[in-house]
Amino acid sequence: MRAPSGLLGPRGLLPLALLCLLAAARGSLADGQPTVSPLTSVPIEEERITKYSNLSLESHNIPPTVSPLTSVPIEEERITKYSNLSLESHNIPPTASPLTSLPIRGEMMTKYSNLSLESHNISLTEHSNVPVEKNITLERPSNIELTCQITISRGVNSVNVTWKKGDELLENYLTNATGCILYAQYMFTIINSKQMGSYSCFFGGEKEQRGTFNFKVPEIHGKNKPLITYVGDSTVLMCKCQHCSPLHWTWYHSNGSVQVPIDVQMSEKYAINRTNANETRLKIMQLTEDNQGSYWCHAVFQLGESEERVQLVVLSYLVPLKPFLGIVVEVAILVAVILLCETYTQKKKKHIDDGKEFEQVEQLKSDDTNGVENNAPRHRKNESVSQ
Repeated sequence: MRAPSGLLGPRGLLPLALLCLLAAARGSLADGQPTVSPLTSVPIEEERITKYSNLSLESHNIPPTVSPLTSVPIEEERITKYSNLSLESHNIPPTASPLTSLPIRGEMMTKYSNLSLESHNISLTEHSNVPVEKNITLERPSNIELTCQITISRGVNSVNVTWKKGDELLENYLTNATGCILYAQYMFTIINSKQMGSYSCFFGGEKEQRGTFNFKVPEIHGKNKPLITYVGDSTVLMCKCQHCSPLHWTWYHSNGSVQVPIDVQMSEKYAINRTNANETRLKIMQLTEDNQGSYWCHAVFQLGESEERVQLVVLSYLVPLKPFLGIVVEVAILVAVILLCETYTQKKKKHIDDGKEFEQVEQLKSDDTNGVENNAPRHRKNESVSQ
């Protein structure tokens, strides 16, 4: 039997080979081995991962569409993943009018509830042209309540109220009217030196009225008059703060424009007594004229600093003798002048007496001469008579 010519020729070898491959594939299916799809080629994928094992693996999944407002699982996963970080929450509160900002004040007072509360008032009059000021001494952080009140005769609704710290406009204050009296209240907390200064309330109308609260740290008091000592002695300089306790005291010496801190550890000439917290004493031993000048005691508080100057004058022991020596010199000069005057007077008197004696002698001589001349004719006349 003859084979078909299409299968025996050169062109018939290729279809025959394809048939053999299909038969082999069917045999493998009969043996129970599943055909590997390109999407499920696990051996190829394992080979690729093994080949590039030194590279990092990144996996990307396409989750179902989730609204940002309802993505609770994703949010929980993110918070769990970054649990070591701090959580900050920012809310946009509704716009609060200064007249109704009580929640802000309550939050502030709750946050610093451990601090003491200080309340201060200023009363203003409608027709006054002089601003009212009040000085407040503050040593430590405190909650502050400032109240200004003014009596208005034309109606409180026509008055504009503002609060300022220096030139800075303040917010979150309260106003209240009772009859013809208008109240303006501002509450805040002072916790550092930057918050010290002047706080003013303004009532605007036909005439602007102003009340000012001046906050400052306690003042230091020393000796107002210069302290006078002598060379070789010892002296004690003292500064004191009434009803306050500074955190730290420091002494400075200035013999000009430069202040030099005094280090007790480096010099045995100085000693500082810190027995009481509200005062400091500086002892200076073996004084010299170089130790005179201005000494500054510097006190540090939680809300600022304060200082006071003490003037020291060191004199030598010759200084007290100078007035005495001056008196002695004046007396000596006076005595010398008196002696010179006496000597001159005596000489002048003696000269006058000598002149008088000389005149008397001359007079006597002249008298004697005249007497001799008068006696000569008499003798001659007598002689003639006797003859």
